[in-house]
Amino acid sequence: MMDKKILLELNNFLGVATLKTYAGGGAEVDPETTGFKELEYREGDWDYKDSYTGFFQSWGREVVWLNQKPFWIQIYGGGMTDKYQSDSKFAHSTFDFLKKALSAGEKQAEFQPRGQKNFADNDWEYSCEWQGDITKFEGHEKILFKGEIVFTHNFLGGLILAR
Repeated sequence: MMDKKILLELNNFLGVATLKTYAGGGAEVDPETTGFKELEYREGDWDYKDSYTGFFQSWGREVVWLNQKPFWIQIYGGGMTDKYQSDSKFAHSTFDFLKKALSAGEKQAEFQPRGQKNFADNDWEYSCEWQGDITKFEGHEKILFKGEIVFTHNFLGGLILAR
């Protein structure tokens, strides 16, 4: 059984890290893997990296290290629905809204693997559903524009327990 204090620290760190990287428009770093975009955040003994590739369809992973050892991971993927897979301008607007949705809510107060359960802004709606907790979870998020689904992602993750 994992110490509750360390899980609270992890959740707090994740809440800050995600707001300092993709959701908060953080700067990309030189990627370790060709063709990927990467964002990093460090605080004390904690390290975070979000590494993803693609545009209309994308796949990525978020990894947290504690004392330089992999500790937590989330894998995510999906993207724009078929109808919008050639519309770069609309995709950029969708991703701007996604960043707002991922930034909304109080991520440090309780675990939310992506965004809060529901978020809306004018014609845009975001929803996120998941099962589990920070130790092991899976879920799905989607974005609607004027009531039509335009973007979806699936995700899963949890703690990494080494020997």
